[in-house]
Amino acid sequence: MDRIPLPPMKYPLIAILRGLKPEEAEDVVGALIETGFTAIEIPLNSPDPFRSIETAVTMAPPGCLIGAGTVLTTADVERLADVGGRLMVSPNVEPSVIRLAKAKGMVTMPGVFTPTEALAAAAAGASGLKFFPASVLGPSGIAAIRAVLPADLEIAAVGGVSEANFADYAKIGIRSFGLGSSLYRPGMSGADVRERASATLAAYDTVYGGRQ
Repeated sequence: MDRIPLPPMKYPLIAILRGLKPEEAEDVVGALIETGFTAIEIPLNSPDPFRSIETAVTMAPPGCLIGAGTVLTTADVERLADVGGRLMVSPNVEPSVIRLAKAKGMVTMPGVFTPTEALAAAAAGASGLKFFPASVLGPSGIAAIRAVLPADLEIAAVGGVSEANFADYAKIGIRSFGLGSSLYRPGMSGADVRERASATLAAYDTVYGGRQ
């Protein structure tokens, strides 16, 4: 199965900015990029999300992966493409959404919890899988499901994950994460986010040694 791979990233971490307002986008996204984050997701249940995504796309340097989370329909994919988004993250497996996003050249990370969902997403051509909520499955649950998946699939742990448990996932070979409330909560300033992002990357370096 041909897949659009995730671009090489020193830190394969997706910052999830749920609740971000358009007027906050430049400050918060700028803080993340300056700190070293190169993948940013703005969920579509945030206020006026496509305007925030467009702002982020405009200001992001080449190589940054900017896109949307909570993408549920093909109409969402079309709008995401219109504002230049290159990352499509969903909470579920909807093959038509995955296939259209792939056709638009996007990296796709659908949310999965079971082997059936994971294999269906792989069959639809997903770039990688978002195991969610990872805090419920735990490293051992993800490892068990991963054993039956195509080896070329990127696996990310999302939900209840922070720098506090990177080491637990490192033991099973997981190095990609989606980070939400540990990085950003609605109302936080760019300075707040910069402080949290710096601590997160320092913790990642401690566990993974900054390896690509």
